Amino acid sequence: MPYVPIAELSQYVGKELGRSEWLKIDQQRINLFAEATGDFQFIHVDPEKASKTPFGATIAHGFLTLSLIPKLMEDILVLPEGLKMVVNYGLDSVRFIQPVKVDSQVRLKVELTDATEKKPGQWLLKATATLEIEGEEKPAYIAEPLSLCFV
Repeated sequence: MPYVPIAELSQYVGKELGRSEWLKIDQQRINLFAEATGDFQFIHVDPEKASKTPFGATIAHGFLTLSLIPKLMEDILVLPEGLKMVVNYGLDSVRFIQPVKVDSQVRLKVELTDATEKKPGQWLLKATATLEIEGEEKPAYIAEPLSLCFV
């Protein structure tokens, strides 16, 4: 994570911060997510039945791909110097645009859209996170994650 002086946070607002490394979404990851959440819909976990759908294969759960935001943006999001901890503060919006098929490679593009001091020692960072799918024109989603930083 790049750390910057608090006074410089505003210089990053409106700027693309970068892209994560590619991450493969394999069937094992999808199955583990299904097990953790209890969502065993066939489109995610049954390759044979899923092959007969318009997708032609299993697809990752939308919430699986969304849950990757913290990990994928950990080396990209600028954070204030003196950071004690950062917590997930939620999402302002999410739009799932297209599914992520099994064995696809995905990466996250991050833009900082706001940095606001909520109260002394607490900064709320808002980003636009776009999950790109290798070889696809349209992204999997565009989301606006919020991170609350304690300094």
